[in-house]
Amino acid sequence: MNIGKIAPPRLRTKEQEGKRAATWLELFYDLAFVVAVANLSGRLFGDITWPGMASYFAYFALVWWLWASHTFYADRYDTDDLVYRLLAAGQMVAIVLIAASLTGESLSTMVFAIGYALARGLLVVMYYRAYRHVPETRDLVRGYLIGFGFAAVIWAAAIFVPEGARFVLWAVALAIDLATPYVMRREQARVPLDISHLPERFGLFTILVLGESIAAVVAGLTHVSWSPASTLSAALAIGIATGFWWLYFDNARGQVVRRVAAVRRTWRPTGWIYTHLPLAASLAALAVAMERALEEVGHGAMPGPDRWLLMGSACVALGSMALIQHTSNNQPEDVRSRGITLNRLLGIPFLMLLGLFSVPGPQWLLVGLFGIVVAELVGDMTLNARFGDLDREEISGDG
Repeated sequence: MNIGKIAPPRLRTKEQEGKRAATWLELFYDLAFVVAVANLSGRLFGDITWPGMASYFAYFALVWWLWASHTFYADRYDTDDLVYRLLAAGQMVAIVLIAASLTGESLSTMVFAIGYALARGLLVVMYYRAYRHVPETRDLVRGYLIGFGFAAVIWAAAIFVPEGARFVLWAVALAIDLATPYVMRREQARVPLDISHLPERFGLFTILVLGESIAAVVAGLTHVSWSPASTLSAALAIGIATGFWWLYFDNARGQVVRRVAAVRRTWRPTGWIYTHLPLAASLAALAVAMERALEEVGHGAMPGPDRWLLMGSACVALGSMALIQHTSNNQPEDVRSRGITLNRLLGIPFLMLLGLFSVPGPQWLLVGLFGIVVAELVGDMTLNARFGDLDREEISGDG
């Protein structure tokens, strides 16, 4: 791109359908979220209590919504021109502020509110450009400008109120943000999403949170003495992360995001999109739990909260994958897809059962979790061998 190039937004989802891939800017943009997720994971690591876990998920949902909102805009209107790059860079500044507010002994809700208001305001500016330059989608964008704009004002107002009232305003603003796409669902159906680009972006965010597991293994090993038990535990943790990667990406499909205008009521696209929130949050939490497990090797049984974070996050991840698989399957004759959904659900009671027992050391919990993940993979391979691959679409850069 020429440094001074200005190309107004245009509707991208009708261009080279099924062939779009993530841009270099999008990949660079994701780096800011790598830091934010890492800082959120760090806070959870230091506070594995029910309030700590609730706080973790609430802030994770807010961060994820920022990422998802920008991704939806880029999927439809990204032209990678000078103005868009500057606006995206401004959002990255906002995300860095948010990430910084999540560090330290106490969370700075004012800094978080400043960063969030800035990010939402810049998104409204992006949509205003789309409203001006893409007349065929003005009905949709007008609704976004009203809903997201009103919410952005509330996010900004939250900067200037006491902390208790700030949380109330955040809840109201987030509710408006989430309600806006639902209210505009009919117009959204007339402005399709890209069945290669958008699923790839969600896959990349899944890779981002799985990367936390690799970082967790390194961090965990730096605080323990090398021994056969710690080495085995580290290998098992990497194996578990690899298994979840395998389970997700070997069964990923993107066609479901294409909402058909003629079909007014279908929950599948919305279900597919929003189920990626608990999936991402649980995979990042699983990384935290595995780091705790590594640090506790050689110190007896794993404490109950740590044990349930390990098994609970794995349960949520498998349950999320089951729902994602179910939403992707709109072919009643696809026995393989239904079998994979059932396979994911069957793993959950075994994980819960494993969490009930206080075994002698964390390494044995990791052995059990690894065994369940391997059993899931074997189940998938068996279904593939028996029923074949019914023209499923893989997530890839080539669509």
